[in-house]
Amino acid sequence: MMSTYKRATLDEEDLVDSLSEGDAYPNGLQVNFRSPRSGHRCWAARTQVEKRLVVLVVLLVAGLVACLAALGIQIQTRTPPVCLSEACVSVTSSILNSMDPTVDPCQDFFSYACGGWIKANPVPDGHSRWGTFSNLWEHNQAIIKYLLENSTASSSEAERKAQVYYRACMNETRIEELRAKPLMELIEKLGGWNITSPWAKDNFQDTLQVVTAHYRTSPFFSVYVSADSKNSNSNVIQVDQSGLGLPSRDYYLNKTENEKVLSGYLNYMVQLGKLLGGGDEDAIRPQMQQILDFETALANITIPQEKRRDEELIYHKVTAAELQTLAPAINWLPFLNAIFHPVEINASEPIVVYDKDYLEQVSALINTTDRCLLNNYMIWNLVRKTSSFLDQRFQDADEKFMEVMYGTKKTCLPRWKFCVSDTENNLGFALGPMFVKATFAEDSKNIAYQNWVKKNGEEQTLPTLGLTNDQLFFLGFAQVWCSVRTPESSHEGLITDPHSPSRFRVIGSLSNSKEFSEHFHCPLGSPMNPHHKCEVW
Repeated sequence: MMSTYKRATLDEEDLVDSLSEGDAYPNGLQVNFRSPRSGHRCWAARTQVEKRLVVLVVLLVAGLVACLAALGIQIQTRTPPVCLSEACVSVTSSILNSMDPTVDPCQDFFSYACGGWIKANPVPDGHSRWGTFSNLWEHNQAIIKYLLENSTASSSEAERKAQVYYRACMNETRIEELRAKPLMELIEKLGGWNITSPWAKDNFQDTLQVVTAHYRTSPFFSVYVSADSKNSNSNVIQVDQSGLGLPSRDYYLNKTENEKVLSGYLNYMVQLGKLLGGGDEDAIRPQMQQILDFETALANITIPQEKRRDEELIYHKVTAAELQTLAPAINWLPFLNAIFHPVEINASEPIVVYDKDYLEQVSALINTTDRCLLNNYMIWNLVRKTSSFLDQRFQDADEKFMEVMYGTKKTCLPRWKFCVSDTENNLGFALGPMFVKATFAEDSKNIAYQNWVKKNGEEQTLPTLGLTNDQLFFLGFAQVWCSVRTPESSHEGLITDPHSPSRFRVIGSLSNSKEFSEHFHCPLGSPMNPHHKCEVW
């Protein structure tokens, strides 16, 4: 049977009329359109029970939708519960005490976050700076002290050596008995020092090897092993500039600005020379001035930090043989083998040199300097490195210089704190595992904040602060950097520290954060929400 075809139009009535009951479609498919009136006939055909069930279902669905909508609104507007546990109350107190609520956070967020802390925390005696990290270090020192004073059967050999080192440092009675004798004997073993007794030898290479390899001094340059910056899978010997007794070349070159520090440094040198048997100050001071002048000459040829930021410009990989040609004043193979014994270094050993110009110039300086002065300078490096381990007279001299250098006021620092810091400085790799085993849970590495939130839900808020968790995020970041420094320490930090001062680490980062301005509702153009922001990628 042929099907009937009618051209489709936009007139629905024509389409319906053309499909009469007698018209068939292929495969027996027939399509009929019901008139709207048929819906009423369908509802009328329902029983009373069916009608009631339909009405009930409609009402239930409407009620469910209303409940879900109300719940959604409640979730969006609900205030998170307040945490009143002991820990939360303690944290709230700490945050409140650190803040200065009289400061507008959109004007100066550092003062808003840290103003209270700064007022309550002047720099303690014996320190040149103090901050939140200092409090953490004080806490950690007490833990390390306990670990060093209590050995266990499971302690490694390195940990036991750290404990022996700490106990030797704590033996003040023996230290006071020996006075300067250990260092004076060491100086004699190295061939003497013209500061304390006549010197007329030519043992430059041997002395340089010993003071560098065995006593961790770095006259002229530093030598160490670290990951190759161009191939992090490989460790390589690296040579860099070093040799200054003061923290930066600027102290030597800007003499007018740093006259007080240079004078204090020279007096410190003279005092240590006298304590080591130098006798007449009139004989010591000119020689110490020569050492200071030599350090100034080194400062003149060192590369300033601002020119060392692009490692591509100062990175040079050479062989030990090429290093010998570059800086011939040093017998490099015997020197390197003494440092890295029992590892054998040969002429083809790769070595990374940071700034070849410096090594060339320091080699020329060594060749043109009197051997007696070179020896005085190398032994001075040793004296400076080790004098703090001697009796109280040397510690008093050190504290006097620290007051000039950093503005540190003399204090009666407990001996155990000095010894913990000294052990950590010299044997930190041994202390690290001890500290981790004692303070970190085995599953600590599996803890993640986002996973915690997914499992436990939204964090509770802290009482009385009136701040959202987002605002607390920024406040917590800022209060990490609450700190105070002496003027001398601030000056030293500006010269030597590549980081910004604490205040500007907070203001600089947050004033360029769009999210910070949104959560604290800072008006556009305010100090903490400038029109133009920096983007760092």
